[in-house]
Order: sequence, then C-alpha cells, then structure tokens
Amino acid sequence: MASTLHLGARDVARIVARKGLSACFSGIAARIEQDFLRWPEFDKTSRSASHSREGVIELMPVSDGTRYAFKYVNGHPKNTRFGLPTVMAFGVLADVATGAPLLLAELSLATAIRTAAMSALAARALARRDSRTMALIGNGAQSEFQALAFRDLLGIRRLRLFDTDPRATAKLVRNLRGEGLEPDVCTSTREAVRGADIVTTLTADKQRAVILAPDMIEPGMHLNAVGGDCPGKTELHAEVLRRASVFVEYAPQTRVEGELQQMPADFPATEIWRVLAGAHPGREDAAQVTLFDSVGFALEDFAALRFLEGAARELGIGEPLDLVPSMDDPKDLYGLVGAQPVRLGAELVATL
Repeated sequence: MASTLHLGARDVARIVARKGLSACFSGIAARIEQDFLRWPEFDKTSRSASHSREGVIELMPVSDGTRYAFKYVNGHPKNTRFGLPTVMAFGVLADVATGAPLLLAELSLATAIRTAAMSALAARALARRDSRTMALIGNGAQSEFQALAFRDLLGIRRLRLFDTDPRATAKLVRNLRGEGLEPDVCTSTREAVRGADIVTTLTADKQRAVILAPDMIEPGMHLNAVGGDCPGKTELHAEVLRRASVFVEYAPQTRVEGELQQMPADFPATEIWRVLAGAHPGREDAAQVTLFDSVGFALEDFAALRFLEGAARELGIGEPLDLVPSMDDPKDLYGLVGAQPVRLGAELVATL
C-alpha cells in the first residue's frame, strides 16, 4: 500500500503560513459548511471521553461512508504550569473501502483554526448582519483565532476584552497589533459585554461557572459559548439559555457537554445544519438573542483534515510515513519477525 502522508506540527504551521491564515479560515469554514449540508450522509456519534481530576482526553470519530476520520484531543486547563498547551491534538483520515490510513496530522493549530471558523460560520448565520463589535471573555490560546476569524468572515472591527489574567489580555493585544482591529481592554466581564453585538466566551476552568449572567444580555446579541465543552463545565447562567434561541452542532453530544447540560432533556435546541440548509430560519428579528452552544464536533475535524490533505498535496508539504506494514504477502505478518527478509515500506529489512 502507499505510505501514509504525515503532517507534523511544523508542516501544519508551514501550510498556514503558505496559504495565509485568512485563507485557512475561509477554506475550512467552506468545507465545514459543505459537510453540514450533507449531514444525513454521515455516521455520527458523540465523542468518547476519559475524564480525570486534571482534565479530559477524547476521541472524536465520524465517517461519510467514503472517508473515516478521528481526532485525539485533550483539555487540561492547568497544563501551562508544565510548559504544555492546554489543548493538544492529532487526527487520522482513512479510506473506508480498505481501512488504510491516508493522512496522520498534528491538529493542535488546526483545531484552533477550525473552532474559530465554526464559530464565525455559525455567527454568520445567526448574528445581526450589522454586527461590528465583539466581546472576548477569556483571552488565552484560542482568542486570537476567534478575533481574526470574526474579522475576516463577519467584518468585526472592534473588540472588548477581558480575562482574569491581565497578562493574557496583554498578549492578545500585542498579537493583534497591526491586524485592523480596535481592542478595548476592560476591567470586568460586565464592562466588556456592554454594547457588544457578539459575545464570545472562551474560559478554560473545568467547573460550573457563571461568566454571563442574565442581566448582562442585551436585545439582539449573538452569544458564542465556546468554553463549556465537557460535563461539569459551563459558562452561562441557565436563565441566559431560557432567554435565547439556542443552536448546537450535534444535540446528543451538546446536551451532555455544553451549556445545555444545565437544562431539561426536552429543552429546545436547533442543530445548526438545519439553519445552513434553509430548514430553519435562525435569527428571526433584530431583537432576538441567539446562542451558539459550541462544544466542537467531529465533522468539523473531518473538514479540517480534508483541507489539510488538499493543501499539503498542493504545496508539496509533508512526508511519507510507514504507519502500517507493506508486505509482499499480506497474509504473512509473521514475516516481519521471522527469518525471511520482508519489505517494510520502501526498504528491504533483513531480520536477525
């Protein structure tokens, strides 16, 4: 069989640098939308999660019957103490007909890009068209990507920023210098959301929290709740959900992991694919409060992997990897350790 294409962290960064971050946002958003529009074709399931006191490790599978994909991803809010990112990820894209892995890619950077692209795609369908100001509550590793994706895909120009760690906000302001955005540093969440058209919450603590209270919500706001993405972790007061029209990626997963975990099982929520497909109106008037309860769904990673594979082959980036054995006799697995020489990839390996 042909070798698996391997994209390491530097390879993915080279793709982003060569294509441009804006092109990556738009390219991945376009592929996510394409895949949501063929929602019934996908074999879908909630992700499998292994929780610990310090964080979570998850596997996220999905298939359209031709390609199968999964992502391994963790979420450990305290990882920065050890010099590690709070989120690390890699993924595989495979051929359904044979099971052969086609692509193995590092996905930490791509996850940040696809999360921001998904947020902006949902906001493009749900927020008021005249939205120009966004509050960013939580200014950590995801914040620059959200800010730039909303600039590129929605025309956001002004940011109102707050984080309990002033160093995170200073980092964000520094990184966005020269990017055509006007940052206002605020002293509280309440100050940051006042007058905002869109409010994005990106907090990381694995706990039930009230980042947005009901009295902070103004008519016409679009809320983009990104941080509450596992059981026991929320950012919004339950009354905020009751006042909003709620939209989700995949309802069975969001009801367990998202802001919806606070609500009864029959609380109304609309899957965003229905809005993109024209089966649901989404926002119905300028005063309506809309909420995208985002937890991240495997279909988005499927789209990101497809984008990376196409970009890598276009740009000639990545290396072949002998991830699985290639044998002269596919039935002779023992030959890999037996006395006879066997072919492993392109090399002839003589066993001892």
